[in-house]
Amino acid sequence: MMGLASRALAHFEARTTDLAEEVMQNPVEAYTDPERYAREREIIFKTLPLGLALSLELPEPGSYKAMTVLETPLLIVRGEDGTVRAFLNVCRHRGARLKPDGCDQARVFSCPYHAWVYDTTGALIGCYGEDTFGDINHADYGLTGLPCAERCGVIWVVLDPRGVLDIDEWLGDFAAELDTLKLSEWHLHEQRELPGPGWKVTIDGYLEVYHHNQLHGQTVGQMTVGNLLVLDTYGPHQRLTFGRKTLGSLAGQPKEDWQPDEHVRLIHSCFPNLSISGILGDHCLVSQIFPGPNPDSTITVQSVLAAEKPVTDQEKKQTETFSEMVLTAVRDEDYPVGFGIQAAIHSGANKHFVYGRNEAAVQNYHRWVARFMEHGV
Repeated sequence: MMGLASRALAHFEARTTDLAEEVMQNPVEAYTDPERYAREREIIFKTLPLGLALSLELPEPGSYKAMTVLETPLLIVRGEDGTVRAFLNVCRHRGARLKPDGCDQARVFSCPYHAWVYDTTGALIGCYGEDTFGDINHADYGLTGLPCAERCGVIWVVLDPRGVLDIDEWLGDFAAELDTLKLSEWHLHEQRELPGPGWKVTIDGYLEVYHHNQLHGQTVGQMTVGNLLVLDTYGPHQRLTFGRKTLGSLAGQPKEDWQPDEHVRLIHSCFPNLSISGILGDHCLVSQIFPGPNPDSTITVQSVLAAEKPVTDQEKKQTETFSEMVLTAVRDEDYPVGFGIQAAIHSGANKHFVYGRNEAAVQNYHRWVARFMEHGV
């Protein structure tokens, strides 16, 4: 953290920022073409690992989270052995969903249609009226499993049952950076879904600080130095360091007296759709951006975390204030602009979008999209 604060302070004093080598252009079709979008959803979002849940959402054996991602019904379960597994949330008899979306506890999962019963490992352990149904091999009718791994306080899943997941290879050196967040030790205060503009329009806004002074002057921009970015990349994953408005105060202090975490803000961006933002020291925002069925829509799942469960009235007020601030910044500031971009994108005003040298994280993201589309996983 000292090194990041030093790099950020150098930029602050010089009025500079980390820069890409050159300006980058991306054709507007990358944001609009439905055939391209369909291919990208299949390759980027259905074959790569996605951070779909936080470990703290499944705190004990029998905890489960049912969710729908890219029209795919999922069931993520912590088994009696403590291991987290992921399945398609679909009964193997006639395809009914076992559980509605949401988090809860269950030792078994009984189909609401014909009462086929599965345990937390996905094994079929009972069929209603089995003596009249006919002979079947239970081992052939367990829930359809998905590649799944738990690492760094996040549960990672590949949506394709035929896929593979090597979490060490996928995260690489970025795992050590995520581990510093100790995500499994936080308290989940609130979780909500926000409709948003298209995937790339949305994700671009999470990857730069260039817009903060103009758009977020009354919310997160009050604390952030606009257009100051320290960027570290780990393959497709990125750590963005923003300067807080107090950053300049470090210039007059001996380094041994620095409290760097009070003067910089870290955003860990896990490709392709997970952003973990420590906006205030005792609070954190986790954002998951899920593409919709067409290029102009997304759903964002916002998880508001507190370092400790708020107990006192003051702690509750601080957490609610943080929650309202990040909701306002995204729902009422970022996304209306994004919806405007999405509405005007077919106007013909732009043949391509331009990413400046000061938008290095945006450039890196789109280069990795192109790389995966060209070479696959």
